[in-house]
This record gives sequence, structure tokens and C-alpha cells, in this order.
Amino acid sequence: MYLVTVFGNLLIILAVSSDSHLHTPMYFFLSNLSFTDICFTSTTVPKMIADIQTHSRVISYEGCLTQMSLFSNFGCMDYMLLTVMAYDRYVAICHPLQYAVIMNPRLCGFLVLISFLVSLFDSQLHNLIVLQLTNFKDVDISKFFCDPSQLLNLACPDTFSNNILKYFLGAVYDLFPISGILFSYYKIIWSILRIPSSGGKYKAFSTCGSHLSVVCLFYATAFGVYLGSAVSHSPRKVVLASVKYTVVTPILNPFIYNLRNKDIKGALRRLQSRTV
Repeated sequence: MYLVTVFGNLLIILAVSSDSHLHTPMYFFLSNLSFTDICFTSTTVPKMIADIQTHSRVISYEGCLTQMSLFSNFGCMDYMLLTVMAYDRYVAICHPLQYAVIMNPRLCGFLVLISFLVSLFDSQLHNLIVLQLTNFKDVDISKFFCDPSQLLNLACPDTFSNNILKYFLGAVYDLFPISGILFSYYKIIWSILRIPSSGGKYKAFSTCGSHLSVVCLFYATAFGVYLGSAVSHSPRKVVLASVKYTVVTPILNPFIYNLRNKDIKGALRRLQSRTV
């Protein structure tokens, strides 16, 4: 599954970079999302595979902090890029005549940079909080990786301060991105409903169908993990939910975009013919 995830997302990056027809803001953001997905799943799955092979359940203090930092960084980057892609679809559907002017290369690069900086801030904030945990020897984590929420519980045993920190990080990590996505789709749906013909409505909505599918997949699994860990006290169920979030979601993204997107499929066919 890990190899399919890496290979599928690499195919999207190769297709976008090699085909001049796909040198547009939408596919620029998609290639960045594919790269982030590769990094996101690479922070946890290779270590898990190595642990299964060696029958080891131990990770060093430095390794745990590094894994948590990278996991938070790329996880937040995924959400930020999905928000940027929602804004791109909003401009394309609601302001089609000004799309090329608004979504210029400078703004696209700036949006990706801002997404990275916000993600970096989020990961470093996790690090600063977890570094308060001085006694980190023989600590049990009921997951197959150093999950930020688990480490926050260890670093902040006080329930009130723990909840305050979780709400603040949740606002950065979830609330701002999902608010941007919901606002963009509110405007998109409002604009689509004003199109008189049913064919025009279908064509407009089909341009954001793949993105909407990925957004629903990401947030459904993410909320499933954290709501499940809050409600269920079974470590096995929590771990299974984490596998869906860290392994299953990144592997489905290439399939969603490849199966639903004619441009990507055409670019892959042209890439294959050139390679042959």
C-alpha cells in the first residue's frame, strides 16, 4: 500500500510537470498536494514496516519528536493545500473571466509558501509543548507512531490546560482550513445554481468533483480518528482508525484524480507513449 501511494502520487507529479497542458494553477496545487501526501505517509509507514519486521516497539526521544513534527507539518500542509485548491475552484467558477489574472504564478507560489509557513508554525508549536515533558523514558503510546494528540496528553496532564491547547491547535489545524473550504463551496454552489442550463451546471460542478471527494475523505477519516479516540477506550479501534487516516487516505487520492480527471488520464497516456 505504501509503494502504491508513493508510485501513484509520483505519477501525478510526473504527468503535471511533463505536460504543458497541465501547467495551470489547479494542477500546480495538485502536484504539491501529491508531494505532501508522499511526505505525510512517509513519516509513519516506513517506521511501522521496519517495526513489524524487527518486532520492535521502541522509538528514541529524538525520533519521536522528529516524527511528530513532520507528521504535524505535512498533515497541516494537506489541509492548507486543500483550502487553497477550494479557493482556486471558487475563482474559476465564480470569476472565470478574471481567473488568469487573479490566479497568476506569483499568487500561486505565495499561497503554497503561506501554507508551508502555517504548517511549520503548527508543527513547531506542537514541539514546544511536548518539550515540556521532561521524563520521556518508558512512555507508552497506544498507536504505531508518535501521534501529536497522544503526546499532548502526556505533556499536559492537567485537563483544563490540555483542552485549551487542543482547542487552539484545532483552530489552526482544522477550523481555519475547513472554514475556508466551506465558504468557497458556499459561493461555488450559489454560482452554479444561477446557471440556467443543466449541462452548464454539470460542467461547472464536475471541475471541483475530485477536490470535493478528497476533502470529504480527508476530513471524514481525520474526525473519525480523533472522535473515535475521544469516545472509544479500545486501543485496537484507535489504531485501526489511525491506519485509515495515515495509509488509506493518501493511497486513494491518486485514484480519485486519475479516474475522475480526463486531463490527468490524457497526460499519463502521453507520458507512457513518450516513455515507450
